Amino acid sequence: MLDNFLSWFYEFMTTMLGGVWKIISNLFLGIAQIFGFATYTDQFSRYKNSFSALEWILSILCFILAFAVWAGVIFLIILVVRKYIRFRQSIVGSEDLLEEIADLHRDVLRLTAEKEKLLQMKLEAGGIPYDEIKKILAEDGREDTGVTVPDETADGEKTESDGIRFFRLNAVDEKYSYYVPPEYDKSMNLKQLCDDLRNYACYVSHLYYEIKTIRLMLAGLAATKMILLQGISGTGKTSLPYVMGKYFNNDSTIASVQPSWRDRTELFGYFNEFTKKFNETEVLRRIYESTYNDDINIIILDEMNIARVEYYFAEMLSILEMPDPEEWKIELVSSTWENDPKHLKDGALKIPQNVWYIGTANNDDSTFSVSDKVYDRAMVINLDSKGIPFEPTPTTSKYISYSYVEELYRKAISEHPVSNEILEKVSRLDLYVIEKFRVAFGNRIMKQLKIFLPVYVACGGDEIEALDYLLATKVYRKFENLNVSLIRDEIKGLINFMDVLFGKGKMAECTEFLLRLQRTF
Repeated sequence: MLDNFLSWFYEFMTTMLGGVWKIISNLFLGIAQIFGFATYTDQFSRYKNSFSALEWILSILCFILAFAVWAGVIFLIILVVRKYIRFRQSIVGSEDLLEEIADLHRDVLRLTAEKEKLLQMKLEAGGIPYDEIKKILAEDGREDTGVTVPDETADGEKTESDGIRFFRLNAVDEKYSYYVPPEYDKSMNLKQLCDDLRNYACYVSHLYYEIKTIRLMLAGLAATKMILLQGISGTGKTSLPYVMGKYFNNDSTIASVQPSWRDRTELFGYFNEFTKKFNETEVLRRIYESTYNDDINIIILDEMNIARVEYYFAEMLSILEMPDPEEWKIELVSSTWENDPKHLKDGALKIPQNVWYIGTANNDDSTFSVSDKVYDRAMVINLDSKGIPFEPTPTTSKYISYSYVEELYRKAISEHPVSNEILEKVSRLDLYVIEKFRVAFGNRIMKQLKIFLPVYVACGGDEIEALDYLLATKVYRKFENLNVSLIRDEIKGLINFMDVLFGKGKMAECTEFLLRLQRTF
């Protein structure tokens, strides 16, 4: 019944598999023919008796050149294979090292916890006199262990400890008990602020930044609370936010990110169930202190991509995206104690608005690539060259409140709104990019655009220049994740389309990025 089908299927599969066999067999036959020295010898023997002296020389040269070429090809293949193997070994080695560091970190935490449990068992063992407890603590080298040891009263009775678990945050409460805010400077606009900050960096710290970099910094912080400074080493990535803290008379807090960072406890600390104390970090202390003042508070995440940003900073990335600032809260503990810090409500801390988070990133073999989740939420500033020295005007630091800067931002958005013409052109460009590259601008980028452009103009910049930079770092950067070899023919069309929309050569930053991307592949 199926004889005809089986006959056809047999011929069909025989033909297909025969083709596969021909590919394999012809490959090996070709290699065998290239290195068929017996054939070469036979061919040479048929002609050598009739060769003249010149023909003998030429034939020998042909042999030498031919085999030299093939020897070179084989050498290059071996070289490429060896380099690939070394490259893979280096990647695997780096990953193994990071995993080993993380394992050691976990082992240290585990051993510490076990040691604390053993100590607790000693302290809780019945019949141990109080003097003996103190002797045990002294022998263990832990006079200040954080363990809750009963206090003796005048009658010899033992009382509970004071129950303070946030020593640093409680110290902040005491510091601000009699705090008098400084007299803030409200005389400058955004353009003057950019010029003054640039002059201050040069005059006090001999740091030379282009005015465009300062404008991007302040405009970027209007659109988002997080800035990502990336580029080659030595271009002043960490120095810029550091000198900004000096300029605002409120030193920046620097958190040096470590390869072992895996979760939010590295950034904010954690509650130790045995000692009943919260291990507070300097970042947590700075955020808490910001709830008391109207200063501009800067937290620097130095080399933030030496660990995975989307792991340890994940909660903050989500919080900073919430539209209602009243919802910007992180839960530190699950319960409330009587002596908890004043601004800690039900174990949660409300993240204040007057904190800017500035991360630095080096792009090399020792770091992780920054994910789209981080790039989309942060404003990226590329520092790829050292600043050109200039003669600064003598400048002093200023007390400038966060509220005043926010007021300047709102004023800029009101006075320099993005024109309908620009929005219409951006909409047309968005449709073009979606059609040709399957990449969309997104609502988040459009929201940032409507803030970033007006503030950049108020800082003394040009609207098209700001749009150019935003598209290059926010939209076209996504092209790096595409198969550029398949879209490289479309890149020239995109550049021409931008020239038609915005004017020839106006989108210089975008054009340079796209051409560099095209040359890379």
